[in-house]
Amino acid sequence: MGIGNDLAEARRAMGLTVGQLSERTRVREALIHAMEREDFSLCGGDFYTRGHLRNIAKVLGLDYEALIHRYDDQHGGVPAPVRAAAVFQADTPIKIRERRSPNWTMAMAVALMILAVFGVVKTMGGNSAPTADLFPAPASTGPTSKTSDPRRAASLTTGKRGELVVVRVKAERTSWLDVKDGGDRVLFSGNLKAGRTSTWKAKKKLKVTFGDGGAVLLQVNGKNLGAPGKAGEVLNRSYGLSEPRTP
Repeated sequence: MGIGNDLAEARRAMGLTVGQLSERTRVREALIHAMEREDFSLCGGDFYTRGHLRNIAKVLGLDYEALIHRYDDQHGGVPAPVRAAAVFQADTPIKIRERRSPNWTMAMAVALMILAVFGVVKTMGGNSAPTADLFPAPASTGPTSKTSDPRRAASLTTGKRGELVVVRVKAERTSWLDVKDGGDRVLFSGNLKAGRTSTWKAKKKLKVTFGDGGAVLLQVNGKNLGAPGKAGEVLNRSYGLSEPRTP
């Protein structure tokens, strides 16, 4: 039982195709097929292989550190560290820019000009303070008229809040989630640990894939929906602005 076989079994257990796993990890399908066959030659070297293993393991909920350790044991161990002397040249001079002192002469000149202008305004205006003339207070608009449309009144107080879909998930036990907005932009993809609560917001639509429908409690737009499915059930759900309902 090799690393590739473990990746394939974990992917199938989550109900994912190679194409779906490729979209979530940004690893090409051809590489995933090869890695599941224990062929890591297409990855471009050990450094890139470790990066692909880390990305895939995170999405599949595997211990990526243990996985990479197994890979190193099977392929010659961890690469030797690079000495700092090989990267940085000690004889390269480091140029330090001199910090310029503040121009106190210019600052004093500006301060004197401000005092002179204030003195002229004070003299022309007598004993009265010039502030009210230079910066007049805004004119009163009078009492706000009441609107007869309750929906318009609500929009004035809530702004654009009503255009956001709000999904809140609490993990009863550790479970994998994938959350996207209406444009399929990934907002979250990974494990939500037991006892943790996360909230996501998006305009008009949120799409959620639950790795275990019975492991979490769901709240949509302020309404508690309970568990979205049964224990171990993989679900794809889409939530919009309308009143949420229990599936």
